[in-house]
Amino acid sequence: MSYAVSGRPVGRGLLSLAVAGLAWGTAGAAAALLHRSSGLGPLSLSFWRYVGGLALLLAARALRPAVPRPRTATRRRGGLARTLAQGLVLAVFQSTYFLAVRDTGLAVATVVALGCGPVLIALGARLGFGERLGAGGVLAVTGALAGLAVLVLGGGGATVRPAGVLWALASGVSYAVLTLVTRGGARAGGGRDALTTTAWSFGVGALVLLPFALAEGALPGRAGLGTTLLLLGYLAGVPSALAYVLYFAGAAVVRSATVSVIMLLEPVSAAVIAVLLLGERLTGATMLGVALLLVAVAGLAVQERRVGVQGTRGRDGLPVEGPPAPVPPQRFR
Repeated sequence: MSYAVSGRPVGRGLLSLAVAGLAWGTAGAAAALLHRSSGLGPLSLSFWRYVGGLALLLAARALRPAVPRPRTATRRRGGLARTLAQGLVLAVFQSTYFLAVRDTGLAVATVVALGCGPVLIALGARLGFGERLGAGGVLAVTGALAGLAVLVLGGGGATVRPAGVLWALASGVSYAVLTLVTRGGARAGGGRDALTTTAWSFGVGALVLLPFALAEGALPGRAGLGTTLLLLGYLAGVPSALAYVLYFAGAAVVRSATVSVIMLLEPVSAAVIAVLLLGERLTGATMLGVALLLVAVAGLAVQERRVGVQGTRGRDGLPVEGPPAPVPPQRFR
């Protein structure tokens, strides 16, 4: 059975996910600066992130040429239900992560939320889709989780609080559900239009977060309003609109467990920004954690490309999916 179920090249999907993970890593620095300049809380910040991203995606969708896509009524209903689920889970994923950071700190929240994701996703993909990691994949996931722990917790000073850990677990579970729903939609014949999927998911997420943002205080302070708008524009554009379009496009092509490991590039990007732009000290733990993560991501990417090529062909060498290969004309003697 082919893993490249959406018809896109696996290599392009891997590149999309890598860029999305690196872009996600810049969101933390932008959010930290926004907390200082705007006074917005985590739920209000997530709300404006989705609203701004939705506006950019709708503008991009209006400017691109229309491509007719014939769809049956059943497929339309399935796509609507999937988009609603993605938007709801996306809102839970982001909000519970911010709440975990608030209650137990960035280090523990990141390790628990991102660390449980690959395990849950690998299990769900194996039971739901029959996707096997193999010994090399298990080794890569283990190495990635070790690298994540060393990178984030290596500096010490982490504080474990039960409430924050529970929020982080909720974030990890919702992230796993988001990845599996996206992958399942692609296998069912959907997930081809990542821009539209992201736009509707952001719209649903914004509606879900609106009452919580109003209760928290949705309007930023007047002091430093220009800086706040610039940072919100960046947060909505790069680690939100762009990154999630690339994420949904890549997650439709690549095996679910591979998606979760490649997205661990997020803390790598955040660590590099912290050292280069925020003046944090480069430690041995940071270097070791980054090295372990990069090796794991590279190894799993190589395996994914191999599986993507082999999975598209049957025993006779012909493609499993798509139209049959043309038969050469026969000569009669």
